[in-house]
Amino acid sequence: MDATTPLTGRSTIEQWLASPVGGPLLRGLLEQGGIDESSLAPARQLPLANLVEASRGRFTQEVVDQLVRGANGGELVEEEAPAPTAQRFTGRTTVVTGAGSGIGRVTARRILTEGGRVIALDINAGALAELAAAHPEGTVVPVTADVTTAEGIDAVLAATDGPVHGLANVAGITDGHRPLHETDDDVWGRVMAVNVDGPFRLMRALVPGMLEEGGGAIVNVASEASLRGSAAGTAYTVSKHAVVGLTRSAAFLYAPQGIRVNAVAPGPVATGIEGTFASEFSRARLGPFLQMIPPVTDADTLASSIAWLLSDDARNVSGVILPSDGGWSVQ
Repeated sequence: MDATTPLTGRSTIEQWLASPVGGPLLRGLLEQGGIDESSLAPARQLPLANLVEASRGRFTQEVVDQLVRGANGGELVEEEAPAPTAQRFTGRTTVVTGAGSGIGRVTARRILTEGGRVIALDINAGALAELAAAHPEGTVVPVTADVTTAEGIDAVLAATDGPVHGLANVAGITDGHRPLHETDDDVWGRVMAVNVDGPFRLMRALVPGMLEEGGGAIVNVASEASLRGSAAGTAYTVSKHAVVGLTRSAAFLYAPQGIRVNAVAPGPVATGIEGTFASEFSRARLGPFLQMIPPVTDADTLASSIAWLLSDDARNVSGVILPSDGGWSVQ
């Protein structure tokens, strides 16, 4: 960007740091928080506003607005994201889990801006209410429920009110990078419940309707950890390998009925999901490998991959585990 282009929340961290005005403002803020500028290196290509969610509350929207005002003579300059030109989901209903934040929320927004209707599932009622308020009435059906429970699945089915054309299983949790010998039953059980049991039960509940309709599209969120053993802890790695098996089995079994089932395997993404180490044992072993990961991307990039797989643009694609990881999987 040139010197006349205003800095906004959508300007990248690199653009902020390179600016003679924005650079000192951002560096000063980082110093106040005791944050080393080098810690932002993997995220330099992300918009500044992405730090709001990625920082898990340490970097607020008010702080972003304060920086933007400081860089623009007190004016809060806003830059709108370009609207998608396609309307690939007109007349279609898609269930999206984890729709209250991160990849799930952006995926829901992408479907909505492309003409679709979303049944948005999350445990955070407030976040779902915000999503619904930002879109035309009736296009978002909020379902505050836990996907790991029978009651949660029943709540989704009760909200469908007609055919469901797509399902994006996005909700997931990590395991603190714990190795097998430090993984207790509670951690194991919770990771498996959210990452495997939830997608399985929701697919089992919605596939019969897709069979009646003569087709549908399902996208599960796997992970780089579904492709290797050096990206996460044991429970998370096992759970995402299970998601791959679930995806491939369903893709094969339902192909004749027109139901496509795929998965995306994200690399590092700036979302609110916990990614810290709870194990020094794992830090010592995994740390050197994780230093080789590509730059962090944003949730919008993953939503694009998911939306493509859900749409008719991918009508000839099924059973695929699509790495959306900046090339990490070729290392």
